[in-house]
Amino acid sequence: MLLLALGILPPLPAQAIPIQAPEPPSRPSPVPVAGLSQLDAAAAAMPLTPEGHSFVANAARRVSAAVVRIDTERNVSRQAFDPAMLDPLLRDLFGDPSGSMRERGQGSGVVIDAGRGLVLTNAHVVDSVDSVEVTLADGRQLDGSVVGSDPVTDLAVVRVSRKGDLKAAPLGDSEALEVGDWAIALGSPYGLQRTVTLGIVSSLHRDINSLGFADKRLDLIQTDAAINPGNSGGPLINASGEVIGINTLVRSGPGAGLGFAIPINLAKRVAGQLAEGGKVIHPYLGLQLVPLTARVARDNNHDPNALLQLPERDGALVQKVLPESPAQTAGLKRGDLVVAIADQPVRTPSELLQAVEHAQVGQPLALKVVRGQKELQLSIRPAALPEKGSAG
Repeated sequence: MLLLALGILPPLPAQAIPIQAPEPPSRPSPVPVAGLSQLDAAAAAMPLTPEGHSFVANAARRVSAAVVRIDTERNVSRQAFDPAMLDPLLRDLFGDPSGSMRERGQGSGVVIDAGRGLVLTNAHVVDSVDSVEVTLADGRQLDGSVVGSDPVTDLAVVRVSRKGDLKAAPLGDSEALEVGDWAIALGSPYGLQRTVTLGIVSSLHRDINSLGFADKRLDLIQTDAAINPGNSGGPLINASGEVIGINTLVRSGPGAGLGFAIPINLAKRVAGQLAEGGKVIHPYLGLQLVPLTARVARDNNHDPNALLQLPERDGALVQKVLPESPAQTAGLKRGDLVVAIADQPVRTPSELLQAVEHAQVGQPLALKVVRGQKELQLSIRPAALPEKGSAG
């Protein structure tokens, strides 16, 4: 889903970013459980409502009217060919291959403010688009416009042209989630509207940098509920029918079956700023960091070919200091180990980035740094993250 949101005619769904190349799916043999497969056993144990429906049906019904499909179009430049390399006959048949063409994409979204006609979706679904069409659950098609977009958190807000009788989805509390809670994904995978899949919350606070996206700042909800291309921007809901996340990533290839969603608490905060027409300000220090543990440091220090002796402690190791950044101004150097920020211990780069994200631009932060055998106390003032800068 993330970043590669658009396809060529016919319309393709916004891509759920494959972290590995997809492979042909295998069909595992069912495992008998007291005469039933695992799926049958789970279904048999699932509680039913007095009407005879599962809680999944009730939860989906509560949200489904607020789930929309988003179709987009944009102009893209064709790859130009050297005229000297193009056969004159082909040029006569097909014309000049340079110029632009229309590219279409597709994703999902969820209405979060019926009165103002606001729809929350992924930033990559509406990135650099020229037109947006929003299809409601009842089939009505409305023109939309992008109010604001934040690529760092992959969130965007779209406003529809007619409010009418829109219905907003109930928003839950992603901080209240626990691993093992039910997770239900809604959206339009492959353009198939009103699709519902069921799973559980597989993990919490999954750092997006560990998935290969160094320019993002997200701790994601991991789920085994099926998320496919086109689910981008659609809601992940709990058993009560409350939105707990916005679907954004899927892992393909070996070990497939893992999806990722942006926690709704973060999404609400970012959407509130975008809806007011403002830009989302992300504080940054200008550091590239790698995790360091005492064990890794010891192994390095015992290596006679080691280029640098490392502090044998857990923390965020400075791999690079960006020029003209707050980190350079504060005197941080490559090889420094950050072990605390604002009197809070730092064991991983993600803990440091979380603290920076909640800091105020221009306000000093106390850093405890280990340099060689010494502990240093430094003061650093975060600046606003440049639009195409590092996320550190």
